[in-house]
Amino acid sequence: MAELNITKDTFQKEVLESDKPVIVDFWATWCGPCRMLGPIVSELAEEHPEIKVCKVNVDDEPDLAQQFNVMSIPFIATFKNGQLYKSSVGVQPKEALLGLLN
Repeated sequence: MAELNITKDTFQKEVLESDKPVIVDFWATWCGPCRMLGPIVSELAEEHPEIKVCKVNVDDEPDLAQQFNVMSIPFIATFKNGQLYKSSVGVQPKEALLGLLN
């Protein structure tokens, strides 16, 4: 399953009301490390259908970035049962991203 592009209008339904664990990648087009992390996030989405993988462009959705105190990108936030579970900043290997759900 491909990753979903999330907006403030879809965040509640797609992330907070998801019946699956969710990984959200907060990113921007101008961010070099975000471009490095992008293919890893895409692989996660394809290889792990039991996880919902979402992307939030912080330039297009500054309110969401502010809501989750995103100060540096790439910022990965994981959600379980509608609650923020764990987060990390910077490029991470796929295994580390999966580890944020444990």
